[in-house]
Amino acid sequence: MSDSNFMAIYTGTKDGPNMQAWQKLPEAERNARQQQGMAAWHAWMERHRDVVVESGGPLGKTKRVTKNGVADTSNEISGFVIVRAQSHEAAAKLFEGHPHFSIFPGEGVEIMPVLPVPGG
Repeated sequence: MSDSNFMAIYTGTKDGPNMQAWQKLPEAERNARQQQGMAAWHAWMERHRDVVVESGGPLGKTKRVTKNGVADTSNEISGFVIVRAQSHEAAAKLFEGHPHFSIFPGEGVEIMPVLPVPGG
């Protein structure tokens, strides 16, 4: 079986319980956890560098475009990365214990296959 690409979407909400608990931490503790989290995040990226196709990154505010025009909106997506794995399950296992939710106040990581464009 050949490897496929999978997009992993980091999720979290600014009003969710994880973020509320994070905001209640004393500033010094929050800063220390921020440094710990970034070190763990970089370590995760380094440990998986052979399967990271696109390092992605954090995402900012969202605009939604429809036939009615452009409007500000919000969603739970806070960042992304694209990885290569032999299966959907294998891709998902890469994110078990990820710093996004084990250190930072993220709520989860959603992993989906990147499918070929039909007729492409």
